[in-house]
Amino acid sequence: MIQELIVTTKNAAGIPHLAPMGVHVHDDEIHILPFKPSTTLANLLETKKAVLNYCDDVRIFAGCLTGRRDWALNNLVLDGTLAHSDVELVRVEDDDTRPTLICKILNTVNHAPFRGVNRAQYSVLEAAILVSRLHMLPIEKIDSEIAYLKIGLDKTAGERELEAWNWLMEKIESFKTENSK
Repeated sequence: MIQELIVTTKNAAGIPHLAPMGVHVHDDEIHILPFKPSTTLANLLETKKAVLNYCDDVRIFAGCLTGRRDWALNNLVLDGTLAHSDVELVRVEDDDTRPTLICKILNTVNHAPFRGVNRAQYSVLEAAILVSRLHMLPIEKIDSEIAYLKIGLDKTAGERELEAWNWLMEKIESFKTENSK
């Protein structure tokens, strides 16, 4: 199973980093597969620690992909997160593109009740994944997927989802403009 969440890490100097990621859950192990090179990879290899933030505010996912990473943290736990797990790196399966960082969960803390998801949250998460792959996918594929995702967004979005969606659409339009030159 893959869970979409926000991974927070810090380097040895204590500088935090947030990254939206789909982490793989295998029984009692968490597999994190960051691309090389990445700040998440460097930080985890350096400190052996990360926090998995389970949140329903899709602005954080969209924000991380559009340069809006200034979200409040308390010891790598996102303010407003529903729950978090502290994890520790136990081994690495190296790969030229995406090594697998195998972590164990040290503890999990619940902060707020989960009240469900709406289709707009799903739409924003999927759009965020598309934005993270702008350089890998044909723009026609991205446009087609966005058109479909907008149906659920239009039917169920609240203010948070609309704000996040607009950030992502700005990023896509900027990419198109830069690549049409």
